[in-house]
Amino acid sequence: MKLNRKSPIPLRRQVEAYITNQIATGEWAIGSQLPSQRVLAERLRVNRSTVTAAFDELTAQGLIAGNRGGGTQVINNTWGLMAKQKPADWGAYVEAGQFKPNLPMIRTINQAEFIPDIIRLGTGELSPDLIPSNDLAKLFLNVSTHGMSLGYSEPKGNLRLREEVSKFLKPKGVAADPESVLIVSGALQALQLISIGLLDRGSTIVLEKPSYLYSVHVFQSSGMRFYGLPMDSEGLMVDCLSQINKERGKTIVYSISTFHNPTGKVMTSARRKSILNVCERMRLPIIEDDVYRDLWIDAPPPPSLKSMDHSGNVLYIGSLSKVLSPGLRIGWIVGERSVINRLADIKMQNDYGSSALSQWAAEECMRSGMYEAHASYVRDQLRIRRDYMLDLLSVYFSDLAKWSSPSGGFYVWLKLIPDIDPNTLFECALANGILLNPGVVYDRAASHYLRLSYAYASINEMDQAIPALRKLIVNLAEEKV
Repeated sequence: MKLNRKSPIPLRRQVEAYITNQIATGEWAIGSQLPSQRVLAERLRVNRSTVTAAFDELTAQGLIAGNRGGGTQVINNTWGLMAKQKPADWGAYVEAGQFKPNLPMIRTINQAEFIPDIIRLGTGELSPDLIPSNDLAKLFLNVSTHGMSLGYSEPKGNLRLREEVSKFLKPKGVAADPESVLIVSGALQALQLISIGLLDRGSTIVLEKPSYLYSVHVFQSSGMRFYGLPMDSEGLMVDCLSQINKERGKTIVYSISTFHNPTGKVMTSARRKSILNVCERMRLPIIEDDVYRDLWIDAPPPPSLKSMDHSGNVLYIGSLSKVLSPGLRIGWIVGERSVINRLADIKMQNDYGSSALSQWAAEECMRSGMYEAHASYVRDQLRIRRDYMLDLLSVYFSDLAKWSSPSGGFYVWLKLIPDIDPNTLFECALANGILLNPGVVYDRAASHYLRLSYAYASINEMDQAIPALRKLIVNLAEEKV
């Protein structure tokens, strides 16, 4: 390696980054002995004092340690450090009652979704008529008793399903050995396992603002702190990320890089590379929530962060829920093997494995090509629904709101021009049979926004709801005046 002597990054930091990269990529595995400071100084063509300073810093971080007999060994890696927390004490956790309830508005939304004839204009799932119910029924009718086991699966999940996930991710640029895949009951469980298995109370989650995570309390209930960063048209802003203060304990970055929820934005390839470089330099692990990837409409999205990750820094979450069926409750986590082993152990303590029936169905759908065929169908249908909603917005909201056309996913992030209380609008809409997802659910500062979904409401329901919503907003704006 040649150090960049013209870089503003001090040589000591470059040496630290070099050593950390060698550890993270497995070149210098845990337990192996590092070259001596003298040898490393000669190799990198720096003063020995520079290498000594780098060794001191990495020792303080717990990555390396000196031996009494001389020499220095690798004793951990970035993800390894995050996985050292003791197993969760579920009994004490329940008794303490520290799991925070959903926001009142979220609880109302969850209940209102089952009101007959309600128009769900913000729901983040496919309409029932886009779920392949008949195909799934045929799948179960034709099941062979030799091909399905209804017993408990191994800790990481059904091996054949993990092999299918591995094959599925390979064309997407994600190299995932089946042993580095953990099957989970949806992406939300993946986040819960991470929160209790890898992070201490008081850890910091760096995420986009707004974000889906603000609408659930899985991390906050585990004692985590959120540190929201703004986005621009290219995604999470790198300059802000570089200013993160890591002195507050463990810090991890969470990002929905593709068809972001709720804004629908897609992080550009250039921004993804910048995020990876900054996080690698700062030794910040990343959780990439990529559940919307297959819902592209205009063109396939840029490669995932995980596909560009060459240091094992990204923990990758995927799911079948957004394309196939939310009821299957099947997703996966891909990451460094010691982390997956840790999370698998926590999952076994939690639920003793995801549904064997759902895992079998998921494996069959992926193996047979049914998933890919249905994904193509869903994309075509979402294009029709998106364009229809955008046409309605152009007719009824051109003077009331601003928005961008999403290139995939489920959502239009609508910014209202009139200054209207979001709680009042939510309640009035609900009273008129329209269920909304106000922006304040995803960011307290997003009081002027609505997350509109074109995935669930039918064309006829959009025809009813969009004009009715305009009338409500106009009336509320006039009342305020």
